[in-house]
Amino acid sequence: MPAARKERSPNSQSPAIEDYLEQIHNLIESKGYARVVDIAQNLKISQASVTNMIQKLDAEGYLNYERYRGVTLTPEGKRVGQAIARRHDVLTRLLAGFGLDPETVHRDVEGMEHHVSKSTLRVLTLIVEELEGNAELLKRLKHKLDG
Repeated sequence: MPAARKERSPNSQSPAIEDYLEQIHNLIESKGYARVVDIAQNLKISQASVTNMIQKLDAEGYLNYERYRGVTLTPEGKRVGQAIARRHDVLTRLLAGFGLDPETVHRDVEGMEHHVSKSTLRVLTLIVEELEGNAELLKRLKHKLDG
């Protein structure tokens, strides 16, 4: 019997790179642009640290950076940013759907989102969609948690 094929690591980027690409993606989606100052504010780190990472991400082909102009994502940067935003959304919807407090949801999602494989994300997405479409099932599950 052949050995089960092991799935590759869920992400080829580090959690820090994913956090940056997610933030840049979200800023561009909400504001139409991403600036170092906004990224620093959202990640709660210094602008100098953001500039250093932005230059690294530019060199690695994830984004284009023009000093004093802002940041745009390359197609690869956009793909990664969208994927991590999707993971974040699915995990948030799952945990929030059970009524966990927003701070717990945020903290837990930040810890989990970088470690979820594509196949696990597909399973979680299916579960979230089923729970969102079946209020009675969600109510029964919440009752079991409370009991």
